[in-house]
Amino acid sequence: MNDDELLRYNRQIMLPELDIAGQQRLAKARVLVVGLGGLGSPLALYLASSGVGELVLVDDDHVDESNLQRQIAHTEASIGANKAESAAARIRALNKTTKLTCITRRLAGAELAAMLETVHIAFDATDNLASRHLLNEACWRQRVPLVSGAAIQWQGQVTLFDPNDTSSPCYRCLYPNDDDAMELNCAENGVIAPLVGIIGCCQALEGIKYLTGVTPTLAGHILYFDGKYMEWRKLRLSPLTACPICGE
Repeated sequence: MNDDELLRYNRQIMLPELDIAGQQRLAKARVLVVGLGGLGSPLALYLASSGVGELVLVDDDHVDESNLQRQIAHTEASIGANKAESAAARIRALNKTTKLTCITRRLAGAELAAMLETVHIAFDATDNLASRHLLNEACWRQRVPLVSGAAIQWQGQVTLFDPNDTSSPCYRCLYPNDDDAMELNCAENGVIAPLVGIIGCCQALEGIKYLTGVTPTLAGHILYFDGKYMEWRKLRLSPLTACPICGE
């Protein structure tokens, strides 16, 4: 690391669990962020500011005025712009050394599988059930860890699905039936603005821990947050034997 990097990241390097070796791991990491909205905005910004070397940003949506209440990567000047490209512009202003790839279409099938072969970890910051199941299955097949977050109204959750950890379930284990997920979206049910920041930051933190080898991770557990009552709950999750994605 050069002198500028040592100065920029010295507050992290001071942490004995991280040190210079951990910072160097971040610099060499390539990660996939799917969704650059409420969760993806703080997630991507903190990954970049922490020194993650390369971000692949995926989002086919465009910024509108209603997004600005919570999607802090975007500004009024971003309205009408693709969200991945808008977020990339903010990241460049924050850390010019971060390598960025913007994908402004949905990834699926062979294209998604090929992309996962090139990254060390993936982040699910999407807002719909179909995308979450698609990304979960693709990550499990490619053995790529997936940090998953969700936030609606006053509640949020975050976890790590790690196919390389035998104690870890996958997203389908958490919601074996689509009805169990009670799919909600912000447009119909609302969300308090700071909530997505809290959950997105937790996703970034969990990803940084994984990339640098800091333990314990959330694999095999899920963290729930209730913003109205300011309560956290950490629950144990076990893989389902009959799960069609990760089961035996």
